[in-house]
Amino acid sequence: MNPIIQTLKDHNVDDQKIAEVFEALTQNPLAAMATIQSLGIPEDKLKPMLMMVMTNPNLIKEAVEELNLDFSKVEAAKATLQESK
Repeated sequence: MNPIIQTLKDHNVDDQKIAEVFEALTQNPLAAMATIQSLGIPEDKLKPMLMMVMTNPNLIKEAVEELNLDFSKVEAAKATLQESK
């Protein structure tokens, strides 16, 4: 299982909310960070997960595929993230 999804599940985030998080990540990665932070995940687990999200777009791709979401949105989000650096 994707480590980002696993972290979310470990903190009792339901499947619907996980799908919402990844949809947000594919549409607006920076705004999705606020969504992730609002899930009540302890800070010591949240920071490493946010770093995974920010530094490894392939994990997002894998999670989107695992959740059967639209990958073309991930590519657009990745381009947006690169522009904001």
